[in-house]
Amino acid sequence: MTIKISNETRKQSVTSIERYFSTNMEENIGNLGAELLLDFILAEIGPSIYNKAVADVQERLQARVMDIDSEVYEDEFQYWSKLDLKSKKSVSRKLRD
Repeated sequence: MTIKISNETRKQSVTSIERYFSTNMEENIGNLGAELLLDFILAEIGPSIYNKAVADVQERLQARVMDIDSEVYEDEFQYWSKLDLKSKKSVSRKLRD
């Protein structure tokens, strides 16, 4: 899968690469060099970053899906248990009064 970025992101990336080289390296890279370096990074390193991001999202989604049980689970066949509990409370109240 080829990682594609928007034209605006590409322009900003190239500008950032050029600035990085002019600030941190002994020579400037130039526009064409920055574009070629960006292409290399997107092709060679980009998939590793992308795959890590996908794995992080999958892990987070799986954790959220596992929480669904605790959030929306309802005990089954509880009508009579609840009714019996209400009856016991009612009897207890009558006995106190």
